[in-house]
Amino acid sequence: MTYVALTLCIKNRVELFKIPEIVEAFIHILGDCATKFNCIIPVYCFMPDHQHMIITGTNDEVDLLKAIISYKQKTGFWMSKNTMKASWQKDYYDHIIRKEEKLSVHVRYILDNPVRKGLVSDWQDYPFKGAIGCELDDILVGIV
Repeated sequence: MTYVALTLCIKNRVELFKIPEIVEAFIHILGDCATKFNCIIPVYCFMPDHQHMIITGTNDEVDLLKAIISYKQKTGFWMSKNTMKASWQKDYYDHIIRKEEKLSVHVRYILDNPVRKGLVSDWQDYPFKGAIGCELDDILVGIV
């Protein structure tokens, strides 16, 4: 399985992801896109002006690129209809996690982002993180 770590940024650093209802809408869209394109999201974390996630496939029918493109399109459309002057930056940062790298290390790095930014003292207290299609605790202990 290929795991890809992604960072998607809001243009002009607009702090869109401080509003729980917006994060909930994006999580819902992310779940729909993951299901449609045979993916799971072992971790996601919405920081105030950007989003981190890791994505992987569940079978041979997976198309990670289409899943990401669909997610950005659907959330971009949502932003255009529901927010003031917020949109994604054109591109995103990606990193293919090599087989010799531990997935749990990458997941923990993402989860520790709110701690490094001083938003919380413990990643478990941060409300805008989770997993889709698997259990975050299983990822952290290396079951998945």
